[in-house]
Amino acid sequence: MIKFFEKEPYSPVEYSYEAERILYKGKTKYQDIMVIENNTFGKILILDGIVQLTEKDEFFYHEMLTHIVMHSHHAPKRVAVIGGGDGGTVREVLKHQGVEKLYFVEIDEEVIKIAREFFPSLSSGLDDPRVQIKVMDGAEFIKRTDDLDIIIVDSTDIIGFARTLFTIDFFQSAKKSMNNRGMLVTHTESLHFHKEIVIEMQEMLKKVFPVVDLYTTPIATYPGNWWTFSIGGTDIDPRTINRHCEIKTRYYDSEIHLQSFLTKGFYRKLINRELDW
Repeated sequence: MIKFFEKEPYSPVEYSYEAERILYKGKTKYQDIMVIENNTFGKILILDGIVQLTEKDEFFYHEMLTHIVMHSHHAPKRVAVIGGGDGGTVREVLKHQGVEKLYFVEIDEEVIKIAREFFPSLSSGLDDPRVQIKVMDGAEFIKRTDDLDIIIVDSTDIIGFARTLFTIDFFQSAKKSMNNRGMLVTHTESLHFHKEIVIEMQEMLKKVFPVVDLYTTPIATYPGNWWTFSIGGTDIDPRTINRHCEIKTRYYDSEIHLQSFLTKGFYRKLINRELDW
């Protein structure tokens, strides 16, 4: 039995996993990649020593990252997924039959290859004819694109090469790349452990987008567990469901959609830094 210890750079706790087997271990131009197998969580994808997903609970993250904006928007047809080389977010977006074009932008092609080999349930949508794979920096892609309805940022933590996806320049480029009803969503770490990062991202988005909000979901295998997602948009209220949920999901539904947003009072306390923990 092999023991894997994860020390997430922003987290005050350390997680450990028992690995029945190491299925893959390698290094790319951008990061270290490892795939291990665990009796409880199944196969686990690890990038630079940080758990990105497990087969057992990945649907909580991918469904919540995707379906809030997809059901808030009236008719999303052109979608860009930035990062998320495992393909889980692409899989969820493609459940929406109205999607005509999906740009899948991943800087590290090796992650896509590993996902195809070890995580076929996540990468199942990558060969869909609506998907156009772009192996490049997502920030550069957004600068060259226009008329997007939805941008979903599915990146690694807000450090290293992923930091370009969490800057005022990126958010400004994202807004320019959208049509007049566009929406952007990105994960923004844990409300338990990374409160200042959450607030920083909200403040940054407010400098660019007229509509900004924050919602959360529990994810057991991410340090801090109470994971946040930040939305920026032009005029659509993400708390409003504008399309019926007619797709197959395991966690997301219309009630989860409405309950996942922070209450107005708690959100105000958070942004005003009135919460001490």
